Amino acid sequence: GWDIKAMQRLILTSATYRQSSRLTPQLRERDPENRLLARGPRVRLAAEEIRDNALAVSGLLNRKIGGPSVFPYAPAGLWHSRFDDDVYPLQTGEDLYRRSLYTVWRRTLNPPSFASFDIPTRERCTARRLMSNTPLQALTLLNDPTYVEASRGIAERAIGSARDPARRVESIFRWVMLRDPQPAERAALTQQAKELSAEFAQDPAAARELLSIGDSKTSSRIDPAELAAWTLVSRTVLNLNEAITKQ
Repeated sequence: GWDIKAMQRLILTSATYRQSSRLTPQLRERDPENRLLARGPRVRLAAEEIRDNALAVSGLLNRKIGGPSVFPYAPAGLWHSRFDDDVYPLQTGEDLYRRSLYTVWRRTLNPPSFASFDIPTRERCTARRLMSNTPLQALTLLNDPTYVEASRGIAERAIGSARDPARRVESIFRWVMLRDPQPAERAALTQQAKELSAEFAQDPAAARELLSIGDSKTSSRIDPAELAAWTLVSRTVLNLNEAITKQ
């Protein structure tokens, strides 16, 4: 008679679960081993959560419930082997951005972008996933089409939210980090946007190449050089450790 969803919601919305992982001297004295749950856990998000979070922040996430599994981005020839010539049927349209719960798996071959974030294969039962932090994860967040598209979506939102670069940086931080940027962070990203805008203005082909990645359409009302620059700024923020870690 247990209501599992109600129990999960109760845990996730509780003050205990939602509290910060920051350890103060007072908490260290009262509960040094966290036996009383005086502070929250600090863990990297799971592979599915990282992808869904990026798509949600960008506005691309398809929140449809139910239906058949889908085939999001994967490297060419993923299913080809010496034994068969199966072709991975890459999805198009809104189904590309369905929640990771609906992604097709093969028993012996998990989605490559998920594998970078320690998702196991389905050859055997796994009671607990191990968590690691590797350079390959950063490369995935920088180059996988899903995250490039998500960065572009965030950039479009930021450009539409304000004309001032510093205000745009603030918006991106609030959406991704749920906090305001520090002065040094704001200054660094504002300078990055300025330099990238100048570079893409000098090389329009590079801007078009970046904006052509993925299936979603970009707004024709936004200058390509400006959009490409803010796409890379957004990609920088999405790649920060804080963006993929429950603090």
